[in-house]
Amino acid sequence: MKHATKLLCILLAVGLLTACGAEQTPTMSVADVQSTAVSAAFTIVAQTQAAIPTSTPLPPTETSTETPPPTNTPEPLPILAATLTNTPASGGSDYCATRVLSSPAGKDTRILITNETKYPVQISLYLNETSRNECGYRGYNLGKNGSIVITDLVQGCYNIWAWSTDPKHAFQSAGYGCINNPDKWTFEINESFVKFYGP
Repeated sequence: MKHATKLLCILLAVGLLTACGAEQTPTMSVADVQSTAVSAAFTIVAQTQAAIPTSTPLPPTETSTETPPPTNTPEPLPILAATLTNTPASGGSDYCATRVLSSPAGKDTRILITNETKYPVQISLYLNETSRNECGYRGYNLGKNGSIVITDLVQGCYNIWAWSTDPKHAFQSAGYGCINNPDKWTFEINESFVKFYGP
């Protein structure tokens, strides 16, 4: 019985100590829950807005102040089977654009220009600048189905433009080709293009 009394006293003391030292879990009011939810929602919205990329204006593009070189349409020349003309083109600061191509220095080549159309054409042949600083224009007139072989030009890259001199049948065509040997290379003029091919 003595032991039972001691045990009961110990249990009573432990129960009292536990009851006095225990903290109650605080409960939130409905207003506190609503305020917390609203605050969390505003935080989410603010973070979302901060994550949206801003539209950064593009840097200004540079406007070209250089004017393109003027071009002149050559006046029609008397049409022969093949006539060499030396009318220089006009062209700003590019000295090649105003240079008449005489007999340039470099490795020789032969160029055949054929007019495959049924109309007389005027031709402008342009040698792009070579390693020897040779460049410039030459002009030719070809009758319908006419041709010419040029033997005083050099290997290099050429542009060719052709246009009809027949007032009732206007057309323009162009082509390009690079020549790298002395064999005969051909520019074949058609109404819509100039075909270039080698030997």
